[in-house]
Amino acid sequence: MPRQNPAFYALLAALIVMALGPIVLMLGNSLKMNVDITSPTSSLLFMPTLRNYETALCDFLWYEPEHIRRCDKTFGRALVNSLTISIISTGITLILGCMAAYALVRFRFMGRGVTSLGTLMVRMVPPAVLLVPVFGIWTFQFGIDGTIGGIILIYVAMNLPFVIWILQSFIVQVPIQLEEAARMDGAGPFRTFFLVVLPLIKPGLAAAAIFTFRVAWNEFLLANALADRATRTVPVTIVNSLTEYDIDWGLIMATGTLLAIPPILFTLVASRQIITGMTAGAVKG
Repeated sequence: MPRQNPAFYALLAALIVMALGPIVLMLGNSLKMNVDITSPTSSLLFMPTLRNYETALCDFLWYEPEHIRRCDKTFGRALVNSLTISIISTGITLILGCMAAYALVRFRFMGRGVTSLGTLMVRMVPPAVLLVPVFGIWTFQFGIDGTIGGIILIYVAMNLPFVIWILQSFIVQVPIQLEEAARMDGAGPFRTFFLVVLPLIKPGLAAAAIFTFRVAWNEFLLANALADRATRTVPVTIVNSLTEYDIDWGLIMATGTLLAIPPILFTLVASRQIITGMTAGAVKG
């Protein structure tokens, strides 16, 4: 077996450091006091503390930390808002997206190709371009700015074209004979769709769910423009905690670490559905 060039291992090590370095640095600083982070003599050896996490999650703790005089519920409220917005927008997007994708694949109607291409072209529009018109319409015409429903609506509209596009490629691979057999057995259109088609496109639904959830969870620009103090999401709350006179880096690193946990867990759960769906039809030959 030929030996690899040492440059290969050096490049691999550099890529690992670039990928894991910021994560390790964020996690390490989240376990430090703010004075230790900003100290010129700060080193890798320090006494870890959970004070930053206790401060961020004080609203959810069953005990009262001694160092907290008054619990700031800002992050807890933002965490609930982010989870609510991400989960609901993902669910609505998947429901509408899979039905629209099925209609574009199975039904024949005028403008079907243009509609399919149009959904993909809409997804190519950057969110920054939508900021001003969406803010104006949501604020002055509909009056839904500063509401969770308004943020969910724009996330559904933003992610729906991609979900439709990606699910079309999975529905095309479903044999039409299975649906015809279900209809011959007396199943109606909706029963055929939910009991025959949906189980077979589970990997596509999982992939679309991962993408939609991560976009809704991490999006900042539109959420910052549309949310008010009561409906801010976690990314907006973290940025708003940066002030000119006081920056609590330990608390920011702790909230950043907590921000990364839900999408990782969601991705792990959804990835299992992808693997299950891909291996469900495997036969031993």
